[in-house]
Parts: sequence; C-alpha cells; structure tokens
Amino acid sequence: MVIKVFLASSSGSTAIKKKQQDVLGFLEALKVDYAPLDIACNEDNRMWMRENVPVEKKPTNGIPLPPQIFNEESYCGDYETFFDAKEDNAVYAFLGLPPPPGSKEAKEAEKAFILENGPVENGTVENETVESETVENGTDDAEDEENLEAEEVEEENLDDDSLKREVPMEFNGDEHTHEVGGETGEEAAEEATEEDAAAEEKVAKEEEEAVKDTEEAAEDTEEVEDEEAKGEDDQPVSEQEEEDE
Repeated sequence: MVIKVFLASSSGSTAIKKKQQDVLGFLEALKVDYAPLDIACNEDNRMWMRENVPVEKKPTNGIPLPPQIFNEESYCGDYETFFDAKEDNAVYAFLGLPPPPGSKEAKEAEKAFILENGPVENGTVENETVESETVENGTDDAEDEENLEAEEVEEENLDDDSLKREVPMEFNGDEHTHEVGGETGEEAAEEATEEDAAAEEKVAKEEEEAVKDTEEAAEDTEEVEDEEAKGEDDQPVSEQEEEDE
C-alpha cells in the first residue's frame, strides 16, 4: 500500500507550504513510504484529487486544498484530520496502516483490543474461543435447558398428585371441603364416621353375645346342682339310719 500525498509545489500560501512540510516531515520520521504528487505541475493529479475527495470533506467552494492524503484510492483526510490523529497517537490508524510492533500506537491499540475482546493467549483471543465453544455447544445447552424444564414440570405434577392423595386427619369439629384425590374432606369425614360406627356396633354385638353365653352357662350350672340335690333326696334310708332316728 502506498500513501499518496497531493501537494502544490508552487503554492504562494505560506500556511499551505507549512502544512505540507509538516505532513511530509512526520511521515519521514515514522519511516512511512509515501509518494508526493504535485497538483501544480500535473493536471491529472489535480483532477484526480478533486474527484476523489469525498463531497462532505470538500470546502464550501468545492475545491479541496493541499495537502490531501490517500492510501491508494482510499481517502485518509486533510491536514486538520492528520494533525488530530498525530495528537492522539493514531497516525497509523489514520493512514490505514498497521502500527509497528513496540510503537506507542501499537501498545495503545493492544490495550484497546484487550479491553474490547479480552486477553490474548498464544495469539488467540480467549473470549473468541469461548464464544466459538458457546456456539458449538449452543445446541446441547439449549437441549439441556429444555430437558431441565421438562423435569421440573414433571416434578410439579408429581407434587400436585401427592397432595391430592393426602387425606386430612384433623377436623377439629369443622367441615373440610378441600378436594383430596377426587373427594371432598366432608365425604372423607363421613366415611371415617361410618367406619367407626360399624366398629363400635361390632364390639357391642360381641359383648352382648359374651354376656348371653355367660348367662346360659350359669343356668346350666344351676340345673346340674338341682338335679344332684334331687338325686340325694330320692335315695332309700337304711335300717340303721331308721333305728338311729
């Protein structure tokens, strides 16, 4: 890439001459290769410069004044923009050239690059590697998130089913009408009361039968004793016993 500097060698303006010398001297100090193109002696250079300077960079009269700087056909700027780049230590960026290693501008550019893209390791930007890994694993991560969400939904459904199957055990005299496993608390309470009543009735019946059996056994015992006593009365009295009487 060749830096082109359009100059006017026979300009009568002291200001223009000074600006041209400033640009050329700084480029030489930086050891930047450039080609000075005179617009005073070469009409083609003059016409090319006027045609390729962007419209928004031209003065109000439409005629750009030297020095004008190009990188091949790419417009870099005029003296004012060159001066601003020099003050900001960004002349290489202004010219569209990579700064030489170890230069102040290279260090500044490296700092700006690190702040924007992260530290560099072995010539590779770490966060570019992270981004590429993220892109590669993006599908798997998305699938994992979907599976995780599905598992959470299933767990919530299981929790809801387990809550429905739980029957409240304490009523404290109040009617509970919360739905439990498709039944209301009141229905569950009625079923529990019916079961308790049936159990009490069964126990009472068993006690009644036990009492009845006890009474029948007592009656049988009395009958046996009566029969034994009667048998003793019916026995004959011996002669000896009569004499004794």
